[in-house]
Amino acid sequence: MATELEELIGFLSSPSPQLRKAAIEIVQGLTGSDEGIQTLASHSSLALPPLCRLLFDSSLDISSAAADALINLSQVPDLASKLVSLGIVAASMEVMYKRPELAQKLVMLLVNLTQVEAGVNALLQVGDEKMEGLYVSKLVRSFCRSSSADSGEDAFEHVASILINISKAEAGRRVLLEPKRGLLKQVVRQSDSTNPIRKKGVCSTIRNCCFEADNQLQNLLIIAEYLWPALLLPVSGKKIYSEEDRSKMPPELSNVLSHEREVVEDPEIRQEALEAIYMISMQEAGRKALWAVNGPRILQVGYEDEEDPKVMEAYEQIGSLLVGNDGVE
Repeated sequence: MATELEELIGFLSSPSPQLRKAAIEIVQGLTGSDEGIQTLASHSSLALPPLCRLLFDSSLDISSAAADALINLSQVPDLASKLVSLGIVAASMEVMYKRPELAQKLVMLLVNLTQVEAGVNALLQVGDEKMEGLYVSKLVRSFCRSSSADSGEDAFEHVASILINISKAEAGRRVLLEPKRGLLKQVVRQSDSTNPIRKKGVCSTIRNCCFEADNQLQNLLIIAEYLWPALLLPVSGKKIYSEEDRSKMPPELSNVLSHEREVVEDPEIRQEALEAIYMISMQEAGRKALWAVNGPRILQVGYEDEEDPKVMEAYEQIGSLLVGNDGVE
């Protein structure tokens, strides 16, 4: 005989919209607590398939409640992996563009799903040569377009977190660094966003991509006019630079450093920018590129203003590298 929970799960597939709505609202409520999530997790093989199907429900209220429930459940890695095996990544991408009202929730769902390896591979479409990178390209395009939207919530801001997650994987970095796609170039241009979620996500993604500096340096330096401002301006301090210093920089740096500017308050962003510069500078061509934009001078001035011990250590690490390899401070 079916338990109450099994009956409830059964109602998620009812032909009656009223019953589906009542059932999903109860399930959604259950996912709001650890105890409720554990209860549903013990019946995951029964509960997860109908929840995934409800994303496509003709009722926005029902599909929205299903998205909320899936977001909560996908915070558990084991459940996230099971959802990925049920095709939830493809389903989320399909519904996201058919029903823009759900985009923000489905982006949050993908943030959770890409915390697990299977979710990263599914979003990257690894193993499908013709399709690989297509989902990521669509998300990056939406991420960059929505940043200039005048009204409403920033539905795609948390794509920044998805980019961090996928760039932790070698396959993700390969897709982002592929020159023909130009994805990293689009992402890097969001580095001056005033949205802290976007700003942090972009910086972390660049830093992760720089782990490929030993074999993909050219693909990083090909976007140097966007990359160096994204990395050097957050660590440039607050001083106005002299005309002599600025004369040795490209316009994208010298123009910004010719006047007072807001300091990047988040020390993690400053530290990650420096870590990225360090990885680039480990390569001879990377050091030459840094010197070519007067980067060492920017780091020197920025270091003078820095107060955070961890960030200061990151400056010093680059300084030691530059002195050790070039014999110049």
